[in-house]
Amino acid sequence: MNQKIFSILLCLSMSLPVCAAKLEGNVKKQTIPTPVQEQEMTLGNVQRQIKIGTSQDEVALALGSPNIVTRDSDGKDTWIYDKVASITSYSDSGFGVGAAGGGLGGGINGGGGGILGIGYKKNKGQIQSVQKTLTVVIKFDKTNKVESFTYHMSKF
Repeated sequence: MNQKIFSILLCLSMSLPVCAAKLEGNVKKQTIPTPVQEQEMTLGNVQRQIKIGTSQDEVALALGSPNIVTRDSDGKDTWIYDKVASITSYSDSGFGVGAAGGGLGGGINGGGGGILGIGYKKNKGQIQSVQKTLTVVIKFDKTNKVESFTYHMSKF
């Protein structure tokens, strides 16, 4: 009985791709646009993707929305990106392996001795926290293309 059910399921599974291919011609295809995901703003991305002449749309796709947008009296836009990251790490050097040994040898019948120590001490480790900032200032010309850009990165 199980073999009959298996045979029927096998035949059905083999015919499904053929049926699907026949039905595909009768089904109207619809493409749903997927949202563009902005990349993480790093100094490397800024240096790689932002060039003189890059459009505002390309900058927005590469870096996302700016924190501050200003326009001067000539109608030129300036976009300012100001990103802050905190990195916290924990280190604990409570595990250690030590070895000490000495040897005494004389050919085949030589002897040796040694001590291997493995230890773990229960202590509080160190927590280290670092803050990084990246500020990018992009100035556009009247045609909304990158005219100049500067950046500053700090770590404290």
